[in-house]
Amino acid sequence: MGLGLRASPPVVILLLSLLGLAAAGKLLVVPVDGSHWLSMREVLDILTQRGHEVVVVAPEVSLHIKPSKTFVMKTYPVPFTKEEMDEVFKGSITDLFIEGSFLERVIRQYQHAKKTSAMFLATCTHLIHNKELIRYLEESKFDAVFTDPFLPCGAILADYLSLPSVYFLLQIPCGLEYQATQCPKPPSYVPRVFTDLTDRMTFLQRVKNMLYDIPNLFLCDIVFQPYAELASEFLKREVTVPDLLRQASIWLMKLDFVLHFPKPLMPNMVLISGVNCAYKKLNQVGHALLSLVLVGFGNL
Repeated sequence: MGLGLRASPPVVILLLSLLGLAAAGKLLVVPVDGSHWLSMREVLDILTQRGHEVVVVAPEVSLHIKPSKTFVMKTYPVPFTKEEMDEVFKGSITDLFIEGSFLERVIRQYQHAKKTSAMFLATCTHLIHNKELIRYLEESKFDAVFTDPFLPCGAILADYLSLPSVYFLLQIPCGLEYQATQCPKPPSYVPRVFTDLTDRMTFLQRVKNMLYDIPNLFLCDIVFQPYAELASEFLKREVTVPDLLRQASIWLMKLDFVLHFPKPLMPNMVLISGVNCAYKKLNQVGHALLSLVLVGFGNL
């Protein structure tokens, strides 16, 4: 089992030196709105500066995804207004600051998950059922798909277009990144969300850590099962969300072990800390790896 790639000065210099010898590629970007987009936009700006052609597919109604001179943007209609979207997102954010017992927080999370997942699902449905846009994507001959797997719409498109995919994420609800990559997630030292535990636990704390995974059994079905049904209908074969996610070539993980507790990683998981804020400088190994991956796909 690999421990993931870490940046070191010699590696960064080598990767950056290779970029000048490589041809530019054509990248299809399927983002997730909100804070997910802010750090992704930083990466796209750098990729464009380095000669890559970037095409972003986004809904007409969004929080932060706006047209830019650095990339081509293709939009599609969605069945909700900006006001309706703002109301759903503001409710979810406000709820994060409301204290309560574990059960109360799970119930609130469940209620908000239903609202936000319905909106995201509608967005994805209108994307893949937009025949004109899908025809454009088929004819554009992209080299790879760059997406945030927090929602699997990009993974569905990558499968449909038979393109390799690069994932850019912090984490996926219910820890699906572990299931999709078969990465170990031992409850003995990997604390679960809402537990307030560290990576050093007593026996009873480990039992508590295991029990906190139980709500994921039904929360994940509520959030992701509709995507599995949508993908199965669109791809004309039975698939699950983990089936789609495990096709990723590279997982660019926006974390490090300064702010996160140590945990196992798979060999294709690369740590690129420092991109979680819109105006933070992206660690150079992240830019270098993404560019090299894109160029490699273009030469296949």
